[in-house]
Amino acid sequence: MIAMHSVLLDTLVNDFQLDVVFASTDYDKIRLTVEDVSRPGLQIAGYFDHFEPMRLQVLGNVEASYIERLTQEEKVKTFDRLFGYKFPALLVARGIAIDPICMEMAKKHNVTILSTKEATSTVVSAIIAYLKAALAPYTSMHGVLVEVYGEGILLVGDSGIGKSETAVELLKRGHRLIADDAVEIHKISNSAVVGSAPDLIRNYVELRGIGIVNVANLFGMGAVKAENEINLIVRIVPWEKGHNYDRLGVEEQFEEILGVRIPVNTIPVTPGRNLAVILEVAAMNNRQRKMGYNPALEFTERADRHAQKKKENMAK
Repeated sequence: MIAMHSVLLDTLVNDFQLDVVFASTDYDKIRLTVEDVSRPGLQIAGYFDHFEPMRLQVLGNVEASYIERLTQEEKVKTFDRLFGYKFPALLVARGIAIDPICMEMAKKHNVTILSTKEATSTVVSAIIAYLKAALAPYTSMHGVLVEVYGEGILLVGDSGIGKSETAVELLKRGHRLIADDAVEIHKISNSAVVGSAPDLIRNYVELRGIGIVNVANLFGMGAVKAENEINLIVRIVPWEKGHNYDRLGVEEQFEEILGVRIPVNTIPVTPGRNLAVILEVAAMNNRQRKMGYNPALEFTERADRHAQKKKENMAK
């Protein structure tokens, strides 16, 4: 199930240390639901087509210098119309003094005004990046997420099949844990998703027969990581006799998470298979494929050349 976040305006204010010049009566309930931020230059000039009132509005030097040229009547008309759209808040950058008419119209329409001394471009880019991460579509999956040689590997499979035990073996080999049992996944772009652990279980692993283990305390802080892009899904399944498993890996399999296609390896397990070593090889192989090298295709081409050469020799 795909879900969407929202961010309380007060949370944004605290995180960016913004000054609240005027708080609307519903200030504590205002939520930001879109990641874009707008500078209302065209709107101040009177053009409101395609105006997006769901966005935080940021006023900088350009808008302020234009406002200074307006008459009192024009300012009243401009701000009355602008604040009538009831956007979440107006953020005034660079410590610019807020026009009294702007303040009057904000109070009239009950719209929050914020202030910062940061440069307009700096605060706009920072807030967009912040909102993009905070508002990204997300879902959760049952599995274990580990970082192996820089590759984020999501282990999935039936409960009790050995995902957590494999993760611990990888930790002993110098790799890192991101999440065990539950993985929260956020879409950060059209081609990437990032996984992390819920706050409650971050840095913990459950091992049947032993119980809960604090990985950070047991293996050190270098053994854990807050989040990582998911580069590969490894599905662990019980070995079935007679099942025709892929032995060459010529045809890549993919699975979509939040609309992003991620390569999938299906690994059958039997007693004695060292999954940790297999996952290390899977991580390195996946990195090679991303760089354009496919050993399976190279092998099949080599086999075809060998068969063709043998056929020509037999024809002589």
